[in-house]
Amino acid sequence: MSNINKVVLAYSGGLDTSVILKWLQDTYHCEVVTFTADIGQGEELEPAREKAQKFGIKEIYIDDLREEFVRDFVFPMFRANTVYEGEYLLGTSIARPLIAKRLIEIARETGADAISHGATGKGNDQVRFELGAYALNPDIKIIAPWREWDLLSREKLLAYAERHGIPVEMKHKQGGSPYSMDANLLHISYEGRHLEDPAAEAEEDMWRWTVSPEKAPDQAEYLDIEYQNGDPVALNGKKLSAAAMLAELNRLGGKHGIGRLDLVENRYVGMKSRGCYETPGGTIMLKAHRAIESLTLDREVAHLKDDLMPRYASLIYNGYWWAPERRALQVLIDHTQSHVNGYVRVKLYKGNVIVVGRDSKTDSLFD
Repeated sequence: MSNINKVVLAYSGGLDTSVILKWLQDTYHCEVVTFTADIGQGEELEPAREKAQKFGIKEIYIDDLREEFVRDFVFPMFRANTVYEGEYLLGTSIARPLIAKRLIEIARETGADAISHGATGKGNDQVRFELGAYALNPDIKIIAPWREWDLLSREKLLAYAERHGIPVEMKHKQGGSPYSMDANLLHISYEGRHLEDPAAEAEEDMWRWTVSPEKAPDQAEYLDIEYQNGDPVALNGKKLSAAAMLAELNRLGGKHGIGRLDLVENRYVGMKSRGCYETPGGTIMLKAHRAIESLTLDREVAHLKDDLMPRYASLIYNGYWWAPERRALQVLIDHTQSHVNGYVRVKLYKGNVIVVGRDSKTDSLFD
């Protein structure tokens, strides 16, 4: 372990990554650089800086990646109308390649010879982080504490934290959060606890971004979404940046109870997992994008895209964003979008996104 001199840690400031930070210092006797990404999870990130400083960390990165996340990852994925196993809009999967990219960039900037992450040994994220990192730097060393240490229970983790003066929030002392959650500008996901029984309905108070369709407004709301080269660029006549567009669609979709999903999915690591997701803005974008494509894409091109989409979705889900085959597919997908220009009108009503109109002054094939 002595050949590791400096590690870049993907650091949230929460219990797990705070324990990992201290464990890296104690186990590898190395310098640690912390990296915290703002991808729209809605949490205050400055406490992560303060916690890292208490551990004596000198190099602390807190990066606002929201615009890059939506512009360079979410929008390209939605150009393909990407859906995994018929339903999942890949909200967690699509954030991982950006974090892997930034970990490798920071390792290069700081002269680090390793990166580290807090993904467990049972989930998909360990694969996504590591495949992404190795694709971008095959020589990088990766430390995955959950596959190395013996702190494999919540009790051992808490005991380690208390031994080393790591602050433990009351929710952890009382048994942890009701759910394991992951959030970014595209979605929020929930796993664990009550959801471990696939027959049990999710509790209403779990949902954070959306009202229940039953409690959504009785009045429908209409949106005009303008598309340029396959990407939404304006909402109700107002030009918006990529991140601002998704944030506003999230707000409007959440208000109308849009984008809830309860799913049992097949993980790459060989198990079935039940998760619940809220993706209000993404749900609106998928429907609207298919609508503008229906007007502007050649029939055989549209059918080819539909044929290729499941393979493309699996590549992203399984962590192959930076792989040559995903990049090759992206070139084809992006080429098809040069004529996807115009606007779509949708109606939001009690959990539904209803396309009510579409037009393209320049690229309509409707006659």
